[in-house]
Amino acid sequence: MLDGILAGLSTAIMPTNLMMVMIGCFVGTFIGMLPGLGPISAIALMIPISYGLDPASGMILMAGVYYGAVFGGSTSSILINAPGCSSTVVTAFDGYPMAQKGQAGKALALAAYSSFTGGTLSAIMLLIAAPALAKVSLSFQSSDYFALMLVGLSAVAAFAGKGQVIKAWMMTVLGLMLSTVGIDKGVGVERFTFGLTDLMDGFSFLLLAMATFALGETLMGILKPEQDTRDDEQSKMSDLGSMKITKEEVKEVAPVAIRSSILGFFTGVLPGAGATIAAFLSYGMERNLAPKEKKEEFGKGSIRGLVAPESANNAASSGSFVPLLTLGIPGSGTTAIMLGALIAYGIQPGPRLFVDHPDIFWSVIISMYFGNIVLVILNLPLIPYISKLLAIPRTVLMPMVLFFSITGVYLVSFNTIDVFIMILIAMVAIALRLANFPLAPLLLGFILGGMMEENLRRALMISDGELSFLWERPITFTFTAIAAVVLILPIVLTFVNKIIRLKFAVKS
Repeated sequence: MLDGILAGLSTAIMPTNLMMVMIGCFVGTFIGMLPGLGPISAIALMIPISYGLDPASGMILMAGVYYGAVFGGSTSSILINAPGCSSTVVTAFDGYPMAQKGQAGKALALAAYSSFTGGTLSAIMLLIAAPALAKVSLSFQSSDYFALMLVGLSAVAAFAGKGQVIKAWMMTVLGLMLSTVGIDKGVGVERFTFGLTDLMDGFSFLLLAMATFALGETLMGILKPEQDTRDDEQSKMSDLGSMKITKEEVKEVAPVAIRSSILGFFTGVLPGAGATIAAFLSYGMERNLAPKEKKEEFGKGSIRGLVAPESANNAASSGSFVPLLTLGIPGSGTTAIMLGALIAYGIQPGPRLFVDHPDIFWSVIISMYFGNIVLVILNLPLIPYISKLLAIPRTVLMPMVLFFSITGVYLVSFNTIDVFIMILIAMVAIALRLANFPLAPLLLGFILGGMMEENLRRALMISDGELSFLWERPITFTFTAIAAVVLILPIVLTFVNKIIRLKFAVKS
């Protein structure tokens, strides 16, 4: 193992490969900032270029583009509430409200530091624990994955405001319902397509995310009748504000960044989980762990709510390389493209990669640490210039957001019907927002729906259709128990609070 690490280090520090890290980080950050064009689009653009390089340099370039795009995706989430990629959707929940308060500089700085923390800690953990983690991820069965998804769904209360838990659950169910549209991958039967061939592939996550956030936010802005209110808000947001982070804020968010990085890394290790789920889980975890007064800040510009997903999604990006390199199983859509690139090089990812190509395996991992340093050096000085995006008049900015949102969705399928569906969903999202329904649980239910169904089907096949699989394996039972506790806890706490208030009312 030590020989492999040394071989990887000597490969990673070659001038060509260091240049690939810098180019990858820069290109990834720039593409990640554009709403709708996430890491999948960025890596797809890099594949033709990477074929002219040797395998190690090509993989280092694509890895740099990957975590660079995740790093840069937070910028558009914070500044214009248009997530650059799906894993930065959660960043918009508190990053955008901070920008509205005139704290865009602090939000971007916190995102940069959090991303660096998550990426660095995960690179170190990946270096130390990759072989062992591969064995752990291999031991997970379908029942364990299904129970893990239950934990993710049970955390939906984290995205609900006070007294909105029922509304959050309703939106989660709606997300699960939307995930079933299209051809059933298990049996090949059309579901809820109403005879329309355009719905056979179902909805893409990008379409839903762009419709509910970027397009929805833009249309909401257009619907506001008071021109002076819009101008005042734009003027307030165009003020970068101080990038300085106080000692008290550092003490507050340091544990959050460390916890979220660890959670994000281990979530990324699980094949199929990915950075998006890691961001949602970390946000839910931190909201549940926060003191009461801090919990109320979530969704209104909480620095904890910004740091948690930014640390987790970057950590998960590195963690997703564990199943890719050690098992040949892509942990996300982005790593699936990278898997195809590896195979095109004539390299088969899997347990033999340690032995057959240690220089590629370890150089990619070591280059991640260099990449995170490059990203901080690249992004922090650029924050004052990036924030100039806020100074663009709304009459110019809104059409730009509309353009990138529609273009991003169209480039996924090259199907104009997706654009019309996105507009329709955006109109429904506006109605739901006006009715005070949270939209984040809708996305969470949609993300987990397909994977939950697939793993549930497999688990039921193994257990002959019995639900006993939920408690037969210790890992599955543990996850199921956690999900049940997290699900019931908000109801119990609400009930207890009502009893306490009733007692005080009687005494007074």
